[in-house]
Amino acid sequence: MSQPATAPTAMISCLQPIDRTGLEALIEKGKADPTAIKTLKCKTIAEGRFRHLNMIRNLPPYIVDEPPGLLGDDTAPNPSEASLAALGSCLAVGIHANAVAQNLTIQSLELELEADINITAVWGTGDTSPKPVGFDAVRVKVNLVADAPQDKIDALIAHATKWSPVANTFTKPVALDVKAA
Repeated sequence: MSQPATAPTAMISCLQPIDRTGLEALIEKGKADPTAIKTLKCKTIAEGRFRHLNMIRNLPPYIVDEPPGLLGDDTAPNPSEASLAALGSCLAVGIHANAVAQNLTIQSLELELEADINITAVWGTGDTSPKPVGFDAVRVKVNLVADAPQDKIDALIAHATKWSPVANTFTKPVALDVKAA
């Protein structure tokens, strides 16, 4: 007798919880020194064509590439897609951490992100007439199932967004210094 086809894996209980004790220790550490600054580092190595290796901590390289329509090899997300992934992951971390801090159980959490971008300037080699460069709009849909009423879920999402480092990087001016080594 043949086995029935299996459905894609889906989480049906709750999101694997984070360490509450660790979260509380991290909260206290932040309150003890609210001026602490951490410097994050990434070394980007051009591998060829538009494929890049990004070396972060001691992790395997994080690859960024371009799709064929932008002359890449389509082996990884492009830089703009990677920034959406960073935003989605940062928002998800904040939502999860705040849910744990509020004693809410999350059954599932998925974020759908999309952004509008004009690419006609082709990195400054194409149409360089005046136009916005970068994302014109970013939309995020948070699909969150938790043991809370909708108004509490909405407040949780708003709070996590307000305190998301990546969301704030998207929405506020940031000093950028790019120069030859």
